Amino acid sequence: MVDIGWLSIRTALYIAGSLLLGMMAREYARAFVATRLGDPTPRLWGRLTWNPRSWFDPFGSALVPGLILVLWAAATGLYPPPAAYGKPAPVDPSYLRRPTRDQVLIGLAGPCTNIALGVVAGLALRAITNPAAFTVISVLVVFEFTQFCLAIFHLLPIPGLDGARLVGLALPPDAARVYRDADRYLPLFVLLAMFVLAGVISGIVYGLVDALCQVASGVRCSPR
Repeated sequence: MVDIGWLSIRTALYIAGSLLLGMMAREYARAFVATRLGDPTPRLWGRLTWNPRSWFDPFGSALVPGLILVLWAAATGLYPPPAAYGKPAPVDPSYLRRPTRDQVLIGLAGPCTNIALGVVAGLALRAITNPAAFTVISVLVVFEFTQFCLAIFHLLPIPGLDGARLVGLALPPDAARVYRDADRYLPLFVLLAMFVLAGVISGIVYGLVDALCQVASGVRCSPR
C-alpha cells in the first residue's frame, strides 16, 4: 500500500476530481462506441459530448459521491469505494448491426475507458524516480485508485449499471426483461451496496482494484 495520508480532506478533493474526469471519459466513450456501431440515439439525445450536464443525475452524480467523499474526509471508519453514475445512456438495439455483440462492446466501453486511464496513471507512477515529488505521486495514486474503483463498480451486477446489462444479455428473454425493469430501483440498490453491504462490496472492489494497481504501477493502491 502507498502511504499518502489517505484519510484527509485533501485526498477527498483528489477523489472528487478523479471521479469527475473518470465519469466524463466513460460516458463519452459509451456514447461514442454506440454511435460508431450504428446507433444515432446518443448523438440525437445530446450524449456525444464531454459536457457533464448531459449525463448528470442528482442522486448518482451528486448525492452518492458526495456522501462517499464526506465519509472519507471525516475519517469515520467507513470508506466506501469511490463511485458515481449518470443518467443511463440511450441505446436502441434495433440500429445495431450485431445487437448482442455490439451491446457487449457498448457495455464494456465505460469500464474499459476507466481501466485505461488507471493504467496510464500507473505507468506514470512507474516513471517517477524522484520520491520528493510527493504531491504528483499522491494525485496519480488517487487517480489510478479512483479509475479502477469506477470500472469495477460499474461492472457489478447491480440493475442499472453496465454489469447488469451485460448479465441481462445472457439471460432468457423473460428474466432479462425483469432484470431490466429493476433499473428504476438503481438508487436503492446503490445505497444497499455502498452502505448496508459496504463490507462485502468494499472487500470485492478493493481486492480487484489492488490487483489492477499492482499490474499497472507495481504497488497496492487501496487504503486498506
